[in-house]
Amino acid sequence: MPDEKELKILNALRENSRSSIRELAKKTGLRPSTVHLKIKKLKKESVIERFTVKLNNKAVGENFIVFLLIKTKNEIKSSVFKDSHIKEVFGVTGEYDVLIKLKFKDIDEFNDFIIKFRKEQEPEATLSLVATINLKEEI
Repeated sequence: MPDEKELKILNALRENSRSSIRELAKKTGLRPSTVHLKIKKLKKESVIERFTVKLNNKAVGENFIVFLLIKTKNEIKSSVFKDSHIKEVFGVTGEYDVLIKLKFKDIDEFNDFIIKFRKEQEPEATLSLVATINLKEEI
């Protein structure tokens, strides 16, 4: 579990993972050497898995967002998860077994995906939920 100083650093990195050590030190009130050592430790302990970028969905042609609930008969083939439209996958409790977050250019692209998915994976049932507005999204 990260300590108080590490949590300050992590919160600052969530806002901008491209911040320099100096910028992070200023924002957190810590010494640059402390920030550097804490980040190194957090990476080593896999608290920080990677540094990434938050894209503008519309600008990159991924503004059609769908949440797909799946009730499985068989295990979903792992090769499916390599599809670039699939952004997140969760095992869930309740009536369905899996929740997938997908991003597409438009409804036609989604339709092609779902037809192929149902044909190849033969799920017991699927439920598609189309996002109408993005109120908050973190990475």
